[in-house]
Amino acid sequence: MQKIINPSINQWQSLCERPALPQLDVQELVQQIFTEIKRNGDEAVKKYTGFFDDALIENVKVSAEAIEAAAQQIPQDLKQAIQLAKSNIEQFHASQQEQKKVIETTPGVECWRESRPIDRVGIYIPGGSAPLFSTVLMLGIPAKIAGCKEIVLCSPPDKNGNINPAILYTAQLVGITAVYAIGGIQAIGALAIGTESITKVDKIFGPGNQYVTAAKQAALNYGVAIDLPAGPSEVLVITDATCNPDFVAADLLSQAEHGADSQVILLSDSEGVTDAVIKALQQQTEALPRKETVLKCLQNSKAIVLATINDCVNFSNLYAPEHLIIASDSAESFVNLITTAGSVFLGNYSCESAGDYASGTNHTLPTNGYAKSYSGVSLDSFVKKITFQKISAAGLQNIGPAIELMAAAEQLQAHKNAVTIRLKSLNNV
Repeated sequence: MQKIINPSINQWQSLCERPALPQLDVQELVQQIFTEIKRNGDEAVKKYTGFFDDALIENVKVSAEAIEAAAQQIPQDLKQAIQLAKSNIEQFHASQQEQKKVIETTPGVECWRESRPIDRVGIYIPGGSAPLFSTVLMLGIPAKIAGCKEIVLCSPPDKNGNINPAILYTAQLVGITAVYAIGGIQAIGALAIGTESITKVDKIFGPGNQYVTAAKQAALNYGVAIDLPAGPSEVLVITDATCNPDFVAADLLSQAEHGADSQVILLSDSEGVTDAVIKALQQQTEALPRKETVLKCLQNSKAIVLATINDCVNFSNLYAPEHLIIASDSAESFVNLITTAGSVFLGNYSCESAGDYASGTNHTLPTNGYAKSYSGVSLDSFVKKITFQKISAAGLQNIGPAIELMAAAEQLQAHKNAVTIRLKSLNNV
């Protein structure tokens, strides 16, 4: 990890740049697979599942019997942990339900907004060495609370054509309506286009590698929305003399183990604290099973010493981290200064892992600086907001003349006439 002491404010922007890792040129491959799925449906999906995942599958849909059998493989203590997380996530997301509020903007003119669920949503869950069953909770629960009619899940199979049992158990627990053993570009293509087995969805959610990210971007061309721009995971930790360096090091490493393209940033007003954290990083890294991944990530990561904690917060706002931890006994005093972050963790015991799993907030968050303009996934991600208005005769008389003037000024005579014909009928009563 590179240590930087008191960089000038002119250097901040360059220090905020994410690692410039090689970008795969996958657009042509995505279009090839999408075109083949459009032409051949399930056959194309099975073909590419065999090619990329080395799995030959007869039916892309996972049977109810297979899901039930997977549930029997999960240890009871893990089931209880997942249940606890489910309860907390449900509580937090249920609190986001919006109540209808009618506003009378002018006497006789009533306006309000109501939520309606997105009918069909697709959830993508990575498998492999880190099967993210926690993301099933984070996406399936708000979809269910929102009232989505169909919640389908895709996850890549192993060489035997099976999905990780924890993913299947969690899918059953939260009420996923269908599970498909497909991953990568072909999974996103199937969700975006539809096949004999998979109905086209209205919106696609979930993390993935560069192939999945490119496929999600391509899905937009098929009239399918996506949750948010995806990228490597990241955390920024602000520390002062009241932090616990061992805790901070553990938080940095929890993100570093995601991948070599992840990034972790340490900010502090104390070089002594910074050195203590770096020492703890070195010690803890040695004991990690994903040590090689962590070391590659740390090569692209920085420890920066600034003059004050206020400067650290200002730097963080510029960086726009996916996860922001303020490891300080005074963390809450800085809340009002935070303008940009995906999710914030306050104090020495608010570890980022809590948000990843069980505190209740959602862990599907904007990365790569997109927190400047995107929010993390929430209940709102699974609904459409529809505005309503009801105008009485008196209401139209109150605002009608203004509408006529504005429409005429824009040279839209038919717009003006829609009001004028009504006002004339009222005047003739």
